Amino acid sequence: MNIITSKKAEDIFNNYPENIRHKMLYLRQLVFDTASEISDIQQIEETLKWGEPSYLTKTGSAIRMDWKQSKPDQYAMYFHCKTKLVDTFKELYSDKLTVEGNRALIFNINENVPITELTHCITLALIYHQIKHLPLLGV
Repeated sequence: MNIITSKKAEDIFNNYPENIRHKMLYLRQLVFDTASEISDIQQIEETLKWGEPSYLTKTGSAIRMDWKQSKPDQYAMYFHCKTKLVDTFKELYSDKLTVEGNRALIFNINENVPITELTHCITLALIYHQIKHLPLLGV
């Protein structure tokens, strides 16, 4: 699989406070690792959307991530609000993941990320165009 990284996104990561940087880089690597496990994905591109690191594939819906100074104890992964992704995440993992509205998964900096569930959510986003017609995204 071809991974296209972005110097501009890298600059964003480098400007996060130290205690956030490693958490954000962990999410980034989780997106890359998850994409590499999906046979239909030949390439993933890292770019900036709305000034936030974003990840695009031909088969999926964009994934963005960021930390905001206005909410220093949390960071988030964002999904397109016009998709069924976050509603599906809520249905599947409301006991494990914190969902905000119809667009975000929120993580507390003092808690561990639920890896299995988050990896599944990332997978669904990366192949969204192939599964969007299925009830509960085929889960």
